Amino acid sequence: MQVGMLWQNEARGGDLPSQIRRAAGYYRRKYGQQPNECYVHPSMLADAGPLEVDGIVVRPLESVLPQHLWLGVGEARVREKVLSAPAVFSPAQRSDE
Repeated sequence: MQVGMLWQNEARGGDLPSQIRRAAGYYRRKYGQQPNECYVHPSMLADAGPLEVDGIVVRPLESVLPQHLWLGVGEARVREKVLSAPAVFSPAQRSDE
């Protein structure tokens, strides 16, 4: 993931999955798509290692500050959307003429 949304958990309450669900809901409303990756500071995982919350893979990343979530769409899913998009041709490029 190269681009994502940084979410600061101001409430600092609730467990990690509920925090991720809240941030993902905001992400969906703002960007119109479901995030599928979330990076958190390793201390937030409490030695549980990577986990998954509602289809969002949660991974530790030292550079993310504690009490912050970095959500976004993974590169594989971005490439998949680009490859499946319909091609747009200008009139000079059309082969059916």
